[in-house]
Amino acid sequence: MKHLALIALAPFLAQDAGEPEATERTTVLRADRMLDVVAGRVVADAVVVVRGETIAAVNPPAPPEDAEVIELGDLCLVPGLMDLHTHLNYDLEGDWVHREVKEGPADAALRGARNARLTLMAGFTTVRDVGSSGFADVALMRAIDRGFVEGPRMFPAGHSLGITGGHCDTTGYRPGIAERGPEAGVADGPAEVLKAVRYQIKHGAKVIKTCATAGVLSFEGPVGAQQYSQEELETMVAEARRHGLKVAAHAHGVEGIIAAVRAGVASIEHGSVLNDEAIALMKERGTYLVPTTYLADAIDLESLPPGPRAKADYILPIAKESLRRAIAAGVKIAYGTDAAVYPHGLNAREFSTLVERGMTPLAAIRTATLNAADLLGVDDRGAIAAGKLADLIAVPGNPLEDVSVLERVEFVMKGGEVKKGG
Repeated sequence: MKHLALIALAPFLAQDAGEPEATERTTVLRADRMLDVVAGRVVADAVVVVRGETIAAVNPPAPPEDAEVIELGDLCLVPGLMDLHTHLNYDLEGDWVHREVKEGPADAALRGARNARLTLMAGFTTVRDVGSSGFADVALMRAIDRGFVEGPRMFPAGHSLGITGGHCDTTGYRPGIAERGPEAGVADGPAEVLKAVRYQIKHGAKVIKTCATAGVLSFEGPVGAQQYSQEELETMVAEARRHGLKVAAHAHGVEGIIAAVRAGVASIEHGSVLNDEAIALMKERGTYLVPTTYLADAIDLESLPPGPRAKADYILPIAKESLRRAIAAGVKIAYGTDAAVYPHGLNAREFSTLVERGMTPLAAIRTATLNAADLLGVDDRGAIAAGKLADLIAVPGNPLEDVSVLERVEFVMKGGEVKKGG
């Protein structure tokens, strides 16, 4: 037994005896161009020194001579992109309408593993995943963090919070089928909302997602109808804030948008119907809009059941115009796609759509870098600078001249590890 104990202690004894610790790997990335999102310009002849998981230096006078060098050539380095409205464990493939009563969290987690890799390969190194079932999103985050599967850094929400029979509930079945309570996000009244928030946080949620209004891909009533009361929303925000979390509010109708902003949510997801009052209030409170606008062009309307199809036909044209108004008014915007409504891996198509709706290419890129980091409340990503995480991608051309080049990612590095190209 003493012999076994000495074997177990050998690594620690060696360190005590002065054995040097393993040094962090150093890599030098060279590219013809680099996007400085802070200065808003493309820099020629970029050199980025990566040590371990972080960026050690950008264009230093003399890069370290003993580092591994990756020559990217005629590509442009860009900060790893962030998508703040994904559903990695979900998609609209097959019989998605009845999936909740046919499949469970294990199915969702395996689907999520596939979709997480597609998202990372598309250049998105961080996502905020806003609603899953059975904490499959939290399980996926942990699997990615442990290196079991490849995917972006995740901020999962656990179960989305909504009223009984609302957009975040499951409707259309006889009583007793797919019934849910506060633990699974269906909560009515301040007391149940409080319990629902605490339960999501207990089991790993890093953001709270709520359905402030009805939605499109569900079978409850009018798409814009407010569903949570002011008191319920305020309870939710206050409890999340007490734990250091932010609230993201799915909201289509203007009454629900205004109520959610007044309650103090950090972001309005979709924001389909915006009037002058809602826009002014969002600017006053610094509330972000996460518009998910590409889906308005990409969703396969013909595949939708009659109820959701009618709601989509009504709300999507209004949402496009609302976004144009928000952009013109200077509302803060962060990048989100609702990936799952259209195939995962196509997340970057949102950039060209944002430009078509009125943003400059630089402003659109900042929604997925600087703005996204601000909304997440992190300062360790979003730009290529010393001390930031070594989350980097490379694309052809100049994204400030043609933002669609972000759809053609040729190189991906996450935390100093090359995931694609190189």
